[in-house]
Amino acid sequence: MYRFLAILCAPALFAGGWQASDFMKLRSVGAVHFSPDGTKIAYTISHSEARHAVNQLFVRNVSDGKTVAFDEPSGNPVWSRDSKWIAYSGRLDGKSGLIIAAADGTQKKYIGPLEGTNAPLPTTGQTISWAPDGKQIAYVSATPGPETADASGDPMVITRYLYKPNAGEGNSHFNDNKRLHIFIADVASGRSRQLTTGTHYEHSIEWSPDGKQIAFISNREPNEDQFFNYDLLTLDPTTGEMKRLTATESAEYRPHWSPDSKHIVYEATKRGLTDLETTMEDTHVWLIDADGKNRRELTKIDNRQGEPEWSTNGEWVYFTVQERGEVHLYRVALGPLAAQAVVHDHGSVGAWSEHNGSVAYALSTPDDMAELYLRDPSGAVKKLTDLNHDVMSGKTVEKVESLTFISNDNKWTVEAFLTYPANFRADQKYPLILNIHGGPHGQQGPAFNFKNQVYASHGWATLMVNYRGSTGYGQAFTDAVFADQNGNEGQDVLYGLSAAMRRNLWIDRDRLGIEGTSYGGQLSAWLITQTNMFKAAIPTAAIINIISYNYMTYYNQYEQMEWGAFPHQGNLMDVLWERSALKHVANVHTPTMMVHGENDNDVPIAEAEQYYIALRDVGNDAIMVRYPREGHGVREPGHQVDFIERSMKWYEKYFPK
Repeated sequence: MYRFLAILCAPALFAGGWQASDFMKLRSVGAVHFSPDGTKIAYTISHSEARHAVNQLFVRNVSDGKTVAFDEPSGNPVWSRDSKWIAYSGRLDGKSGLIIAAADGTQKKYIGPLEGTNAPLPTTGQTISWAPDGKQIAYVSATPGPETADASGDPMVITRYLYKPNAGEGNSHFNDNKRLHIFIADVASGRSRQLTTGTHYEHSIEWSPDGKQIAFISNREPNEDQFFNYDLLTLDPTTGEMKRLTATESAEYRPHWSPDSKHIVYEATKRGLTDLETTMEDTHVWLIDADGKNRRELTKIDNRQGEPEWSTNGEWVYFTVQERGEVHLYRVALGPLAAQAVVHDHGSVGAWSEHNGSVAYALSTPDDMAELYLRDPSGAVKKLTDLNHDVMSGKTVEKVESLTFISNDNKWTVEAFLTYPANFRADQKYPLILNIHGGPHGQQGPAFNFKNQVYASHGWATLMVNYRGSTGYGQAFTDAVFADQNGNEGQDVLYGLSAAMRRNLWIDRDRLGIEGTSYGGQLSAWLITQTNMFKAAIPTAAIINIISYNYMTYYNQYEQMEWGAFPHQGNLMDVLWERSALKHVANVHTPTMMVHGENDNDVPIAEAEQYYIALRDVGNDAIMVRYPREGHGVREPGHQVDFIERSMKWYEKYFPK
């Protein structure tokens, strides 16, 4: 009877609130690019279809706001230097690839294919760059590698160390062995020539303003599959002659030329081991002369920094910084001045572009997905888009509150973010879901979180803890997870929950849930072996057996980076088994829904399969949800809606009524 009443009453919680299906209605701004003359802004908007998120390109006049919409899908816009043309990726006359068009969307012309690869290449930069005179375009496209024949035969012969792909829909279960190379197209004739060849990957390209060089990124290690080490190189677009500007044991990313072609700014790390998928070391902004000399770090901000870019006058370098759950935009001069915050609003700055002191940028706030904003040189800000007005109308975005607490070992002040339930009253009791971020080298913050808001509309609070290892709190805090996987960072999560419950007596201790994806899934699976306080758990894309994971994942440097040694060295294999949730599965009494993508090569689905069988062996109530076509995490919009609805039903099943 009580169960029946609860079901009848449940819809009332959604009155005027968020439902999982609203996800399909939301839109957000992605890429943002000022035209070189500053009169227009090219930007993309992403919206959801059942199987894909679809990007569409728009060009907006700064003066009057008139906007031209390009055909979808279209994205990755790059302006010609004279601001008359825009190159982008899209479809034209049934062909997909590189397209150019006039700024008003007319005179479209197909240039050539933009072939990709399923090889797991991390954080690649721009793939299209105009020559300064507008007569040529450099672009990146893939060609078959020498392993193709053996790897596609019967039997299949594997010779590469990195033989697994970054899998998802349409990808095979194996690396396609294609290599990314640089091509140059003649705009007038549409003919292309391949500028680079071989078995390396070239990407992250930018043509120098003087037209003499193309900067790019490539891993030139003899064992590049096994050792990830991007370096910065330049290429003569006429002769194809290469010059290596960096030869470090660390990684360089995303180069950009100064307006006078004398310098290059880029992201880089310092350490000798950088991982393919996630790195413990924060990236920082670096500067190097065009001849490869005078390499130096440009700013000493002790937080993870994003892609840098020059101001139009060449006096400033702009870049993002992760800070305490948020992402802000900074700038720094080449002289002795300290870096200055340019956009410091609550939320997360995504893409951005500067022109003569004005900044156009995408910003996700606590109240909305990413919208387009314009900040003029005086600091005045104007919101240019309101994409979600209709879906937001009549809905309440519940508040997100920061709280800090002292860690279990008294070494750190840790921050968490509590999202309140809808129609909150302090004299009532509300369930709470721990929502743990992945990485571990990432962060959560107050920016709009759709799933948390759906939970809030359902009468549930959520708590996000930026445990040690998270970014945005300084390098020492990020390093604090080193050699302690499933250790004190897990205690940070539990201590954060304890602090939230002690300060908020309305949190119902008998209705606690726990979930997370990737490293958050790993911690979810681990913590239910350490405590029985949770009524239900949903680990997604979780590492369960650290040893088996190490030898099945496509990015095999991860455990070496996190522990400082290979698993087979010393007694580390024993330590990794001790820190694996699978070893302690007999302690689990929490009903568990395992969620995984069928094509996940980051954390292979065998991890979920092991835990599922083990949980059932010990008599635990467990189910496994396998999403077809998915790689790491749940990304298809239709699957995301289904995932949220299943999550709520799982918690409802086990929360006392």
